[in-house]
Amino acid sequence: MENIDFFFVLRAWRSLADGLLVTLQLTVWANVIGLVAGFLLALISSSRFKLLRIPARAYIDFFRCTPTLVQVIWFFFCVPMLFNVFWTPLFMGLLALGMNLSAFNAEAFRASIQAIPQAQLDASVALGLSPWTRIIFVVLPQATRHAVPVLITNAIGIFQQSSLVALVGVADLMYQGKLLSTQTYRPIETMTFLACFYLAVAIPFSRLAAYLEHRSERFLGA
Repeated sequence: MENIDFFFVLRAWRSLADGLLVTLQLTVWANVIGLVAGFLLALISSSRFKLLRIPARAYIDFFRCTPTLVQVIWFFFCVPMLFNVFWTPLFMGLLALGMNLSAFNAEAFRASIQAIPQAQLDASVALGLSPWTRIIFVVLPQATRHAVPVLITNAIGIFQQSSLVALVGVADLMYQGKLLSTQTYRPIETMTFLACFYLAVAIPFSRLAAYLEHRSERFLGA
């Protein structure tokens, strides 16, 4: 224990900062994909038409019921062979994370859409609003407000799961940490630092999600 030195991790801040930038890029863009595609999937999976609803439900079930690690590896190794496309590892990792998050966000949006009072939807129809106008100005704002706590929780999860792309060669924070650990033979300090960093980022957002959920419950109760 006397040989443990955490200060060497700080001396390697440049490589860790490069990895952190990649992790933040993955997290931000995966959330952009997850929010947009998740809302569209929620609408499609609630459709009256089976030809639309069944594929959307199958997509959601697949990404929700299979491990994220398997999805990342499948995209990295199988997509190039099956479809003859060769994207960068960063883009492949982003695609896998974004599609995974969209499935979880779709369920959050779907539950929120179902919570919208039918009277409001009927009123929008009576006012002569077009379907897309109703979606944008009636459904989307209310569904987003009710789903925010779950969306934040899902965003935290994808931030943590972004570390999985290190296994396929994406130079994110975890990848740089593993590299530093191997080069310096100091896995205890490096992995402890990474764990504390992920924890320090996740805890404030988890508290924010709990606070917003509490506010939402009080608003609905009122």
